[in-house]
This record gives sequence, structure tokens and C-alpha cells, in this order.
Amino acid sequence: MTIAERILHVIHQIHQAEAEYGRPPGTVALIAVSKGQSKEAIEQAFAAGVHQFGENYLQEAEPKINILAKLPITWHFIGPIQSNKCRPIAHYFSWVHSVCRASIAQRLNDARPQSLPALNVCIQINDDDEKKAGIHPEQAAELASAILLLPRLHLRGLMLIPKQGHDELQLYLSFQKLTALLHSLNKQLHIHMDTLSMGMSGDFQVAIRAGSTMVRIGQTIFGERR
Repeated sequence: MTIAERILHVIHQIHQAEAEYGRPPGTVALIAVSKGQSKEAIEQAFAAGVHQFGENYLQEAEPKINILAKLPITWHFIGPIQSNKCRPIAHYFSWVHSVCRASIAQRLNDARPQSLPALNVCIQINDDDEKKAGIHPEQAAELASAILLLPRLHLRGLMLIPKQGHDELQLYLSFQKLTALLHSLNKQLHIHMDTLSMGMSGDFQVAIRAGSTMVRIGQTIFGERR
């Protein structure tokens, strides 16, 4: 299958899941995870209708973003954030999904150019996986409160990378907990976060069932990384 054919298949699966689980059509956004992919592969995906792309590593993303600057792509940073990379991340990306420290949020805020809209950010929640970044759910309110004080950041929601080895029920319960946490934080802090970034190639339909509004799909679209 070509990249375009794979994208059509993924979009069809998303629409099917929306219908099956009572989600309004078009409420789940597709983020094509383009780490390890060439400029040409991204151009093919863009031509097939995907305009939002996710990158994990600044060093890899920066040249691609520059060379594809003429395309109206929305770039999402979805990887771990190093303190010394906050300035370029705040410059190149419209979204950052992986904020898990107040100090990182402050650096992103301070580095966001005034000429650009506020940077959309999500707090990364850890699913009891010591190998993954993110904060524990009970720490989320404190970090969210800190982010709300930063004028160059727009707190949009939560992100989750589930623990490896979960079966479908365990995945669903993990995703459902994130949905419940978002609703709880909205009520507690009197805010209106609207984004649940959860679901990847192997589990995005389960994530949609649990309430995901953004799925991050890489291998199913692009095939094996190059």
C-alpha cells in the first residue's frame, strides 16, 4: 500500500470508531508521527490530506520543518523535552504534548515568540511506567495551575503513552482514567481543557472508545522507520 492508501485506511478506521462509540464525526484528529521519515514521505502524507505531524526529536525535526516551511503544516512535539531545547521547540512547534515539569513550562513560555500565538501544551501523565516520562496523576493539578499562570502557553489537555504489555482491557482502563482525570481537573480548576492525546498505531481505536481527541499514528501510515 502507498502512504496515501494507508492514510485513507486509517481515516476510515477513525470514522468507524467515532460512529461505533457514539463520538460526533470529526472529533478525533489524526497526528501523523513522522520521526524517522523523509521529507518526501511527509509531502506524500500532506498531499493525502494529513496536515498535522508529530516529531519526537528536535535535532531531526528542525531541518524537516525548515525545508517544508512552505506547506501549512501544524507541527506537534511529542518527545521528551530537554531544558536546553526549549527555545527552538517554542519557536518551531504549535503544540507540545510532553510537558511534565513546571520549569520546562516556564522555559517554553519565556521562549515563545511574541509574533506567534500562545503555544498549545498538554501535560504528559505517566501510566506507572518507570521507563517513560510524565507525572503521576495526583501531581497534575499543581502543574496545570502553574501552566495557567504563563501567558504564552495555552493549556489544552493531557497526553498518555500507555505501559507496554497491556491487553485491550488494561489499555481501555488506562485511557479511561486519563479521560476522567481531564474532567476532574476541569472541574477542580474551573478550566476547559479539550484535548486527550492518546492512542497510537496499535491501540488508537481503544483510545477513541475511551475519549481520545488526538491519535498519534506513525508506523501504520509510513511503515517501518527508515
